[in-house]
Order: sequence, then structure tokens, then C-alpha cells
Amino acid sequence: MSTLSERILGAGAGAYVDRTVDRAYVHDGTGLLARAAWTEIGSGVFTDPDRRYLIFDHIVPANTSTTADLQQEMREFAAMTGMHFFEVGAGVCHQVMAEGRALPGEVIVGADSHSCTLGAFGAFATGVGATDMAGIWATGGTWFRVPETTGIFLEGTLSGAASAKDVALAYVGALGMDGATYRALEFVGDGAASLSMADRLTLCNMAVETGAKAGIFYADRTTRDYLAGFGIAAEPQVPHAGGYPDEIAIDLEDVVPLLALPPRVDTVCPVAEKEGLPVDQVFLGTCTGGRYEDLAAFAALVRGKQVAVRTVVVPASRAVLMQAVSTGVLADLVAAGCAVATPGCGPCLGAHMGVLGEGEVCLSTANRNFKNRMGVGGEIYLASPMTAAATALVGAITSPEEFL
Repeated sequence: MSTLSERILGAGAGAYVDRTVDRAYVHDGTGLLARAAWTEIGSGVFTDPDRRYLIFDHIVPANTSTTADLQQEMREFAAMTGMHFFEVGAGVCHQVMAEGRALPGEVIVGADSHSCTLGAFGAFATGVGATDMAGIWATGGTWFRVPETTGIFLEGTLSGAASAKDVALAYVGALGMDGATYRALEFVGDGAASLSMADRLTLCNMAVETGAKAGIFYADRTTRDYLAGFGIAAEPQVPHAGGYPDEIAIDLEDVVPLLALPPRVDTVCPVAEKEGLPVDQVFLGTCTGGRYEDLAAFAALVRGKQVAVRTVVVPASRAVLMQAVSTGVLADLVAAGCAVATPGCGPCLGAHMGVLGEGEVCLSTANRNFKNRMGVGGEIYLASPMTAAATALVGAITSPEEFL
């Protein structure tokens, strides 16, 4: 059997390969470090700027004058190199790249650990450090050790109040935070075909929470139809027959709303086990909870009601925000008492627009709940957008099944 990662990288697992990078992107944080390393290299060569991207998403709008000065330096760097530049409000880098800028079979790297998100398109997508990114800018390529692959077999279809975020928490809980270290997670089975692109992006995003190098779906009709919306023609990828050295199976019919308990993503339990735990904030957003489908699912539960606790909503991109405006979803969120902020990462990394205070508890749709991530002394429970909506209405952790 040849896995999709092996096919894209052109060698068997364990081999070391040099590969041209098809697309490479940085954000306002890692871009600064990559620029410093690129300057130190001293070649002055910046390769293939039409396939290089700088996306402002982490601390936007700027929260201090120092941040503003550094961001202005990066604007000037983008103009000098000719790379694509996305200004404040464009959205989370992974979501911006997912909007017609990632294709099946490509090698895609981002200077952010959640760059594995784009494996949803049948690409080998992974995160690299800033120094590696500088080398890619200067030479156009980098090296990889081709990863071993774990097959994640998805069967059935999601039902009830369960969502892709719950599936992601289920497999992270099953594998543990280091159970797939430097492996690729390949999502296959009849259940994989039933998932939307938004679902697949969420599942691939959280591969890194198991230590994986990549998470990847085979491009199929769903991929083709999605990319056609951006005027892009894509061919399906056919899985090779055979098994995997390591496999886990998840029946989507059995998945229920789940929580990841602080401070570990792999400490997972049903929402019902923590029902009634008071929260101080609900956060809907990020690259695992800020897409239009996430906002729409949240709005469907809160429409005509009022949230009982402060609720921060950050759309994943400008395109998501515009769709929410045109469909009335944004109006439903605002009318319910939610605070809507600039598309981007928002409070996920604890910079601003929703930082927690000492002892405060947040129910978040983000992908990490490490100690002090959203504010010193705060606690973060990870869940799906529907669980977030139910929790926002009650002011305490609540299963969305009660509102269906």
C-alpha cells in the first residue's frame, strides 16, 4: 500500500526527501521571525512570491504601539518581496488559505503548528519553524522525513447534536497528545465521504494535537465541488487498497457532544458529565469553530433568545463574516447579545479581544486549552459550536441535545 503522504512526497515512510514547496505562508507573529532569519541568510533571493503569503491574523487589530510598529515593518517587507499580503480582518491564516488557495497533491507549509488544516484538500500540509520558512523563501524547497501513517476509519454519519469538533476530540482522546508523533493521520472510510469541507478542515487541524505531522483526506467529489466554487478544477484522489500499520475506527453514529478538560486536549469526556459547571465566558471562533457552518449552527440555537454569559464571536475570515451578514446569521448573533470581533485568531492565543482573568472559566471552540493560554489563571474547556451555544444560553456547561 502507498499512503497519500507517500504519494505526494514521492517516497516510502522513513525516507528523507527534498521537495519544492508549492505554497508557504506566515502570519504577523511568525513572519517577523522568518524575516529576521531570511535577512541573516543574506542571499537576498525570495523565491516564487506568487506562492508565498503573509496573513495578519494573530494580534489584529494591533493591541499596542509596539505591535503596530512591527506590523508596519511586515507590510513593507511584503511589498518589497511581492508576496501576497492579507491585511487586518482577512481572517485566520489557515481559513484564508482554505478559500481557494490550497489544492490536492500540493506540498503546503505554514509557519504555524495548525497548518496541517489544509490536508483536508488532499495536500501534504504541515507546520514549520520560522528558520525553515526563511530557507524556503530563499531556496524554494525544504526536506522532509516521510511520515508513517495511522489510518482513521470513519463509518456512518453524524447525528443528533454531534459535530466534526466532537469527532476531533474523540480521536485526540483515543490517541493521546503524543500517540501519533511525527505520523500522518489519514481519514478514510464511508464516513469520511459524508463530511463537508468545513468538517474536514476541523479534523485535519487537530491532528497536531496528537503530535502528528499531518492530517489528510483524499480529494473526492466534495473537494471538487468546493474548489469549483472558487473557479478551480480538481481531480479526485483514489485510495490504494490495503491496510495501515496502525488504525483506529470511529463510528460517527456513536459520537456524542464532548469536552476536552483543562489543561489537556486529550482529557476528553461527554458534555453530560460536566453539565451545570458555571462559565464566565463562551468563545466561538478560531480555525476549529469560526467557519460559517459553525456560526450558523450556533445562531440556530440562540436565535430569538439571550445569552446568559459574555459571549465573544470571532469569524474565521472576512468571507465567513460576509456570508454571515448576507444570511442574517450575524444579526441573530448580535441580537442574542454576542460581541462580534474582527476576523482572525481573537483571544485563542491570549493576546486580546477576550482574555480571561484569574480563576475565570471559558467554554471555547478553539483547539488548545493549555494552562494560561487565554489568560493567566484562566481555565478552558474545549467543545463544539453547538455545545458553546447551549452553554452560552444557560451560563453553565450544557449539552446542545437539550435544545434540539
